Amino acid sequence: MKILISGHHVEITEGIKQSIESKFSKIAKHYPNITTLNSTITVEPHQQKVEVTTIYEGVNVTVNAANKTLYAAIASAAKKLQVALARRKGVLSAKCNEKFIVEQSELVL
Repeated sequence: MKILISGHHVEITEGIKQSIESKFSKIAKHYPNITTLNSTITVEPHQQKVEVTTIYEGVNVTVNAANKTLYAAIASAAKKLQVALARRKGVLSAKCNEKFIVEQSELVL
């Protein structure tokens, strides 16, 4: 899985890269269909924000997390993405298990 990291008002350090790669590597193991993961880190006064976007089974999945510390925001975004992907996977499996209802019509001769 390719992880693209961009920063808004922040310089992306090696520690931030390692943190993001370690948190989201677990998701890559559970969802091998995901090829790219776009993450944007925004630093504002007294708040660090992380936005993560990916495409899973043809649908954009986006999660946002904010916290006073950047590493807590990254961890929160990873958890939220895991939940969002599990929800999407459940929707897809529910569609596979739908039963078709066949209506019987009366045959008139």
